Amino acid sequence: MATSCQYADIVNALACLRGLSLVGAFGLAAEIGDWTRFTGSTIGSYLGLVPSEHSSGESRSQGSITKSGNTYARHLLVEAAGAHKKPYRRPGVAELRQFELVSPATAARARLGNQRLHERAMRFEARHKMPAKAKTAIAREMAGWCWSLAAPLQEGLPMAA
Repeated sequence: MATSCQYADIVNALACLRGLSLVGAFGLAAEIGDWTRFTGSTIGSYLGLVPSEHSSGESRSQGSITKSGNTYARHLLVEAAGAHKKPYRRPGVAELRQFELVSPATAARARLGNQRLHERAMRFEARHKMPAKAKTAIAREMAGWCWSLAAPLQEGLPMAA
């Protein structure tokens, strides 16, 4: 069903990111629906992956994530973020097969996203960040990468590599 529905192109593009299986990509595509209503920076706040803030005058205090928005989509991204801690030198066989299902520009964008997310996860690891906070930060950035893959497909625009 995921490969023959109205979201098939988006599902194939999202599944190019590490940690998102075909089922996870389908769930994310179905839960978000219209990706064009967001920007790369607003998708994280829609999913509740941004820190809460308590500000008054000159003081600014950030708290835990807001957890507003779609719980299932947030859960999919946080779980997928864990895959970026694993070693990553080059795409595996399954990932290469997935890249064949999308345009070369989409595949290049997904590769760039996979590399960036892995590097970010490694920086968090080197700084000894708490694993839950690191996964949440990776999930927030991954939401932006998902948007950058899905929104151009919905708008019917060619993707810039």
